[in-house]
Amino acid sequence: MVKNKVPDWLNSSIWSSSSPSSPPSSAVASPFEQPPRPPSPAVVTPFEPPPPRPPSPPSVHDPPPTQRIDDSPREDHGDGFRSAHDVSRQAQLLAELSKKVVDMSELRSLACQGIPDAAGIRSTVWKLLLGYLPPDRGLWSAELAKKRFQYKQFKEEIFMNPSEITRKMYNSANCDTDDASCARALLSRSEITHGEHPLSLGKTSVWNQFFQDTEIIDQIDRDVKRTHPDMHFFSGDSQFAKSNQEALKNILIIFAKLNPGVRYVQGMNEILAPLFYVFKNDPDEENAAFAEADAFFCFVELLSGFRDNFVQQLDNSVVGIRATITRLSQLLREHDEELWRHLEVTSKVNPQFYAFRWITLLLTQEFNFADSLHIWDTLLSDPDGPQETLLRVCCAMLVLVRKRLLAGDFTSNLKLLQNYPTTNISHLLYVANKFRVQSV
Repeated sequence: MVKNKVPDWLNSSIWSSSSPSSPPSSAVASPFEQPPRPPSPAVVTPFEPPPPRPPSPPSVHDPPPTQRIDDSPREDHGDGFRSAHDVSRQAQLLAELSKKVVDMSELRSLACQGIPDAAGIRSTVWKLLLGYLPPDRGLWSAELAKKRFQYKQFKEEIFMNPSEITRKMYNSANCDTDDASCARALLSRSEITHGEHPLSLGKTSVWNQFFQDTEIIDQIDRDVKRTHPDMHFFSGDSQFAKSNQEALKNILIIFAKLNPGVRYVQGMNEILAPLFYVFKNDPDEENAAFAEADAFFCFVELLSGFRDNFVQQLDNSVVGIRATITRLSQLLREHDEELWRHLEVTSKVNPQFYAFRWITLLLTQEFNFADSLHIWDTLLSDPDGPQETLLRVCCAMLVLVRKRLLAGDFTSNLKLLQNYPTTNISHLLYVANKFRVQSV
């Protein structure tokens, strides 16, 4: 059997330089355009349970809350420099968004290259890519009004105290709307059934459910307070940060209540954070005011593609997190067998030790916040869904540090992959796209 060699294009000096320059513009023009037909991908199969809680997020430099993050690729420009390519792409995106009916194929092609952080473009584009907004602009106002009202109803119902629920149930069952007795604030003791008593352990008891929910709410509260601790937007004693934390908590609690099969899993706060940040920083005041509602529905849509990674009962199934990590391992073997063999056979680095966090948290902990947003532009733009693009990006992360990995042992390699070095995001996405081209 002939050993797979690393492709010639990857041996170019640009991949081994300490400060790589941007790839040719033609190469990154559109990661999702259909290329010529090289060999088809290997069939993938499944794999194992989540390791312990991932380490604390890396340090992130945060601008003041009122600023927009400059998430353009880290290139050797002076501060404030915007390439002609960025300006042109922004103009193209604005032109596409101004159409009566947005061409989603064209929008994906533009957005996958990175969305300029100006004029609320990313906020609108992400809502379109996640299906929250329909392509027809004429339907936007009605759709937003409907969803935002629906979220308001969720909050009113889910955050209702059990005593209020009991009272409401009693009134609806026994009272006439015109009966003055319905206005009573309290029920007499004899009117409280066993199932409605605060000490009831029955599965249908609203109080028993309330106390179970309290445990999840406490976990959400702890995790939200740890979300991007170096960003004033999410952390600190300011009223602004506290209101943002409260919004994150509300979204995660409502999601857990409406999705009992998944509920809340540690790390969901890290996936929600970029969505809420982008929507809250929309320059349109009305959109910013409803960032919580918009982020909730987009979070639900995004997580629908990764839901099985968070369901422990599915860990050993063909759709669980072990199977997803096995697919990453197979992808690496397909594109760089030498590196795969050294990592998994020679140095015995189990991919779960680093890939679990990469995949479940959608790379939010491996790069600074601005670069994470750039990567998400590409993930959300893939018409095949973010999962496959995510695996290609993870594979590219391994290949870009292959020389260090091939020279390392178990300890040094694991340390490197759990603390991934700073890299040029444009190059990373370029390599990931190369894998896509080769697999078509």
